[in-house]
Amino acid sequence: MRVTGGKSIYGASVGILMLDARFPRIHGDMGNAATFPFPVQYRLVEGASPDKVVRQGAPGLLEPFIAAARDLVRHGCDGITTNCGFLALFQDELRAALDVPVAASSLMQVPMVDRLLPKGKRAGILTISGSTLTARHLLAAGAAPDTPVATTEGGAEFTRAILGDEPDLDLALAEADNVAAAQALCERRPDVGAIVLECTNMTPYAAAIGAATGRPVFTMVSFVTWFQAALTPFQSKDTRKVLP
Repeated sequence: MRVTGGKSIYGASVGILMLDARFPRIHGDMGNAATFPFPVQYRLVEGASPDKVVRQGAPGLLEPFIAAARDLVRHGCDGITTNCGFLALFQDELRAALDVPVAASSLMQVPMVDRLLPKGKRAGILTISGSTLTARHLLAAGAAPDTPVATTEGGAEFTRAILGDEPDLDLALAEADNVAAAQALCERRPDVGAIVLECTNMTPYAAAIGAATGRPVFTMVSFVTWFQAALTPFQSKDTRKVLP
């Protein structure tokens, strides 16, 4: 039996492009490596603050993101993702610049979720910044521009702490913001049959959102877990075993 090399690092197929932030990365957050049941690789994109990416449209950051993605591929990654849903804007440019699959945004799940739901139901989006999530972001992700959207803006903690890049986060208040926004979305739009969380930092609150709304909740972590399974379809749980 022969095996073939060619990469410098093995076993960590997913590369994650990280915003330049200091807010707490709790378990469930993409920036906490313990969130995933498999190894991942990270690259920080310097200067890509949450405010600059989410509120300002990521000006001047495309090339730094491409450079960081190429470095991840050079270090053995078989697929690239990011930790901000607003980076849907870079999906086409990233995949054009790389030779591996790219899943830039949780919003890419919206068309698929729409197809999963019963007739008369559709996906709704919960975002950290409804005021700056535009039709351009949705179209870049393949989602319909009229997709129902709700936001945690105006809440007590979540949007303020994450986009303000605060070093402390009140978890109870952050969860309450997410649950309240999701409930408001479902009350306003009864046709919402499932919720897609745009923000990767919302994943720790997915269970509470699902319990409060009675809707399935799709997160970036579940998306990346699906993505990783395709990148390593024959990977043995016992890493010492070589499959024929």
